[in-house]
Amino acid sequence: MVTAIVIPIICLYFYWITKKEMKLNDHKWLELAEVKKEAIATGEIKSISQEKQRFYYHRFILVQELTLQTETKLIKAKKIIPIKNNIKIDTFSIGEVIRIYGSWEGNHFHFNEYQIVHINKK
Repeated sequence: MVTAIVIPIICLYFYWITKKEMKLNDHKWLELAEVKKEAIATGEIKSISQEKQRFYYHRFILVQELTLQTETKLIKAKKIIPIKNNIKIDTFSIGEVIRIYGSWEGNHFHFNEYQIVHINKK
């Protein structure tokens, strides 16, 4: 009689905990695309790497890492995109000059917005 009452309560409790954790991680997953625009960097793209990473169980992110040659030094810039059904992946080309808006996180410049800069070379 006790097991008929206790086991469903335990199952419901773990279901509630799991549901709460999934909701929290979904919120964190969507927040990855939002970056504070605290700084601007402009440079020529020297290399591009792109990889798909697992964020949480069935949630994935796309990490695009660019190496930019600015006027003074090489910087690594990352664009992190949560992978959804209707995702639009930005394509970059080596040699393009871009201006990126974002913030510094350690040694990487984290950005989500960019602009292609057209420079007239004489």
